[in-house]
Amino acid sequence: MILADIKEKTILPIICLIAFLAMSAGALLGPVLPFMVEPLNTSREAVGLVLGMYTFSTALFMIFVSSIADRVGRKKILVPSLLINGMAGLACYFSTDMPTLLALRFVQGIGIAGMMPIVMTMVGELYTGLERVNAMGKMSMTTGIGAVSAPLIGGFLATYGWNVPFLFYGLSIPFAVIAAFFLPETNNKLSFDPNKQTILKVLAQFQVLLTILLSFAIFFLLYAMVIYVPFILKEDFGFTVAQAGLALGIEGMAMAIIASRARYMSARYGKQRLLIAGFIIIGASLGGFMFAGSLSLVLVLIFAFGAGFGIVQPQLNTLITQVAPSGMMASIVSVFNIMKYAGQTASPLVLAFVLLNSNIQVVFAISCSFAFIVAFSLYLFQDIYKGLE
Repeated sequence: MILADIKEKTILPIICLIAFLAMSAGALLGPVLPFMVEPLNTSREAVGLVLGMYTFSTALFMIFVSSIADRVGRKKILVPSLLINGMAGLACYFSTDMPTLLALRFVQGIGIAGMMPIVMTMVGELYTGLERVNAMGKMSMTTGIGAVSAPLIGGFLATYGWNVPFLFYGLSIPFAVIAAFFLPETNNKLSFDPNKQTILKVLAQFQVLLTILLSFAIFFLLYAMVIYVPFILKEDFGFTVAQAGLALGIEGMAMAIIASRARYMSARYGKQRLLIAGFIIIGASLGGFMFAGSLSLVLVLIFAFGAGFGIVQPQLNTLITQVAPSGMMASIVSVFNIMKYAGQTASPLVLAFVLLNSNIQVVFAISCSFAFIVAFSLYLFQDIYKGLE
């Protein structure tokens, strides 16, 4: 009985920590990249592939891995994925050349592909109603804290050597053992019927399609802030790279604070109202950067963006597990997560083209307009999530 109580109380913390490990695959190495150029005998342009290779591999394998999870169970995918991430990450520590490191990062991406979508799916299957919102809020809070702490952890470990941060990924190995013993299997395999359900049919459902497109939108807007606000900090206020990183950490702090209140806000205001409010706050903060003439205002706008993101993200994470059919939840959640990567990829490409033909104020104006268009679209379809509160 005592052991059962311990297992019950540790399920959500374990899931949240696994989500943090999945998120750290990229964030941990951000500040370390410049220090890899010389020991790997590569260039400043090429070293970015250390991040790009894992994101490519993750997006490539996410649907495949998640569709298998819908058939064989969650833990049978999650535990090996943790082991793959941990072992490939540790192997990166011993890399002495760029091709080897990139190959190992590709393998590591396969492990990441089976981590975040699976734990999100497990939350969707373990919890219902406001408890699900609460669990998703805590997961978002954990990743928000991770967005601030992971680069600091990576930078600290890199003081002992450019390759030392890769040892951090080894934590996935003991978590594989913990997950095997403490996490329950949540998949009801009897609910999957390949003759009745296909991914394309499910994606054609408007609730599902809209939720997935909102995932693209929120991460498109996130990268608009992450990429272009540092230009303001550097050019207008003389910030160093380290100072800009700390300033952007305010966004993660705000996200963690607001996401921790996800259950309360959802119960009081409803998911759709929160989504509309969140996108309006995000749009207003991005528009504000066009006119920010003081450092204090810039920092307030960064905090406001994080608050808007913290409002939207837990609600979206909850909604995708509600609108997805139970027998295909892992597959649909994986598409949802792939759209996050699509948003992160499209944002720098689209906005770089805008910047090339205009200026940074236009970049923020277009980003602001996009956020307001999303909010207005949600208002037009205000009954789309009726019954899912």
